[in-house]
Amino acid sequence: MNFDLNIDRTETSSLKWDHVHTIFGVTDALPLWVADMDFAAPPAVIQAMHDRVDHGVFGYTLPSQNYLEAVCGWMKSRHQWSIKPEWIQFCPGVVPALSMLVSSLTEPGDGVVIQTPVYPPFYRVVKDQGRELIENVLVQDEDGRYDIDFEDLERCLAAERTKMIILCSPHNPVGRVWKREELSRIAELCQQHDVLVVSDEIHADLVFEPGAHTPFAALSEDAAQRSIICTAPSKTFNIAGLNTANLIIPNVSLKRKFAKTLETFALGAITPLGAAATEAAYREGGEWLDALLTYVRGNMEYVRDYIAEHTPEVKVWLPEATYLLWLDFRALGLPDKELSKFLVEDAKLGLNNGASFGTVGDGFMRMNVACTSATLQEAMRRLEEALSRRRMEAAGS
Repeated sequence: MNFDLNIDRTETSSLKWDHVHTIFGVTDALPLWVADMDFAAPPAVIQAMHDRVDHGVFGYTLPSQNYLEAVCGWMKSRHQWSIKPEWIQFCPGVVPALSMLVSSLTEPGDGVVIQTPVYPPFYRVVKDQGRELIENVLVQDEDGRYDIDFEDLERCLAAERTKMIILCSPHNPVGRVWKREELSRIAELCQQHDVLVVSDEIHADLVFEPGAHTPFAALSEDAAQRSIICTAPSKTFNIAGLNTANLIIPNVSLKRKFAKTLETFALGAITPLGAAATEAAYREGGEWLDALLTYVRGNMEYVRDYIAEHTPEVKVWLPEATYLLWLDFRALGLPDKELSKFLVEDAKLGLNNGASFGTVGDGFMRMNVACTSATLQEAMRRLEEALSRRRMEAAGS
């Protein structure tokens, strides 16, 4: 669990490291964008995959009973949520699942609510399938904290065309872990207006206060029967490339509809390595995850303190979950394209453009701090020097 170990990820077909020029148009930007980590997966996960490779046969594979029990055990131990194996539906990724859920559980023209600024694929899975996108914009206070505008949310859910809400819980990119009372209020409104809930809980394990996350389906029986919970080991254990996700669907009818969609596209089989890695992660990965969260929190605090001392033009709020920081550059007064150009060409940093999370993300950038502390120190040095040059140029003019 040496998170300071610098692992060279170049020339591994890494989206994050080997495609910097494709994404940012330069070759020397330090990539701190897409949400995967620069750390090796837990030793137990690596060993499980070695053992599976040594077997030598990689035929068609389905989730085993042991696999399902490992998922159930993790939900119980990590989130105090008792689920049944028959509620679990494998899917090769949460984003494909979101797309298929919109397709199979709504009709063209139906309204789907999202809470913005939010993970960019939320927009695509709605718009690309001819559904109407309805935005419930989160409200930011003076301290940078985001809250739900419940008056507006009720308006959105009450619309006759609204059939679904896609939650991001915990929220990406703003890092909120929704409190139980906030989720309960959402559940009440969805029950009142008969709206389905798809809850993307892929970051649920990456919370800094143990037990703070509440699975939406654990709120009540009605919440369980009108919701689909999207989970995955991918972000938690840095195995996103294995394309393994588990949807938890207590409602038999909803699960049957989704399973039918998976069958239509022949997407029900898991890879042998994905199965081995997921089971090992959920059975033996807890200690590694605890150490990871401590390291990531230290990285976040370092960025917060460095920015406060050296780059006060930028604001940052420590999130309650995820390894992502939502940086506020609005004080620079730069239009979105100019801000991106400044960070890429002057600061040599590759961050996620806040505008891609919705228009309310203009002036923000998302930074992935799941990297070595040395990498982060280099990033902060680059940012400070670029902003210092900008100040001198402004003073000279």
